[in-house]
Amino acid sequence: MPSISALYSIEEISRHSSNDDCWIIIDGKVYDLTSYLDEHPGGDDVIIAATGRDATDDFEDAGHSKDTRELMKKFYIGELDPSSSAIPALETKEPDGYAAQVQTLTKQYWGIPIAVLGISVVLGWLYLLKK
Repeated sequence: MPSISALYSIEEISRHSSNDDCWIIIDGKVYDLTSYLDEHPGGDDVIIAATGRDATDDFEDAGHSKDTRELMKKFYIGELDPSSSAIPALETKEPDGYAAQVQTLTKQYWGIPIAVLGISVVLGWLYLLKK
């Protein structure tokens, strides 16, 4: 196996997710499969779907042979940096404007829909008893 050429963060690897620049992670190792896309027996779309992320489960589920694992050494470029986060942090924002007003009203008046539902159930039950 080639020596480790670099450590790559998950954020950096995720930027290489196109037909022209295709990196994947398998078992913590980073592979540049850009030049292999046209040769892949399962078609390039299978690799493109796994591009820029950890594809270990996809790779294992496909049941690749020992020859395939040997071929992978040719495309090895480095290792996943163990200190990089597994999932990039998502930015969240508080609702603003109308959404914030609805959210506030929903928190304040949650009992009203519950009461309406309860009354409806009781009235329906009484109606059925009269029949």
